[in-house]
Amino acid sequence: MNQLIVQRAKALKEVRSFFDNRNYIEVDPPTLSPFSSIDCYIDPIETTTGHFLHTSPEYAMKRLLSLSSQNIYFLGHVFRKEETGTLHNTEFTMIEWYKTHTDKSSFLKETEELLFLFLGKLPVEKLSYDQAWNLYAKPSAQIEPSWNEDEIRHYIWATTVEPNLGLDKLTLIYDFPKQDSLLSKTHIVNGKEVGIRFEYYYNKIELANGFFELTDPKEQKKRLLEENQKRILLGKKELPLDHSFIKALKKGLPENTYGIAAGFDRLLMLKTNSPSIQQVQVI
Repeated sequence: MNQLIVQRAKALKEVRSFFDNRNYIEVDPPTLSPFSSIDCYIDPIETTTGHFLHTSPEYAMKRLLSLSSQNIYFLGHVFRKEETGTLHNTEFTMIEWYKTHTDKSSFLKETEELLFLFLGKLPVEKLSYDQAWNLYAKPSAQIEPSWNEDEIRHYIWATTVEPNLGLDKLTLIYDFPKQDSLLSKTHIVNGKEVGIRFEYYYNKIELANGFFELTDPKEQKKRLLEENQKRILLGKKELPLDHSFIKALKKGLPENTYGIAAGFDRLLMLKTNSPSIQQVQVI
């Protein structure tokens, strides 16, 4: 049997064992939904019936969290339109999990333990978004005149900051700009409101993206409506608001809930020294 098939099967089993040993429950949200996660930079695939293939199971998982305080995880396929490349594929496998009644330090430690299943034990570097920006950001001659401030910042981050992250170590980036923290709570740092969002990088590759979950339904609805306006300004389709997600937030999520998603295929690519995620998807 193809060795990658065996390695993939073993890695899937290890991930499930990781969560099972920590008393998480695996959940299996529907792949099709009348709604999609709203993000100005992530586009869903819409079916002929008007449904969407989920780009993330986040909204559905938060509906489940509003019914129970049980820690939950998802290990399955998600879909994103026109995302292809060495590190991207339209269909890919995501690990997404939510831990309730916890704190940031404990949650990040657990996240690192999951990543070490694939990468082996590594030193961990911790930088705020502003620290990483001040260390590595450089002006670019490739900036388009039509780009807004956020588009320019995202381009500079991707082309000059990310190439310096996680070089032979795991790098944690935290305290993102508020406008980049659509689903997270915020706090004040040095007089500035920033999102309690965090990302992990290894050898220039983003591996995981998480939040101290926003639980205020009014604020979340406001942010989603604003995100739709950003989509319109970018010439993209406005997406329908998932009122059942907002209703779940009104019902209430468990206290101190943290959540994060990691790309299983990227992690397996690194573990097996494969050249692309398509290689480890064994299509």
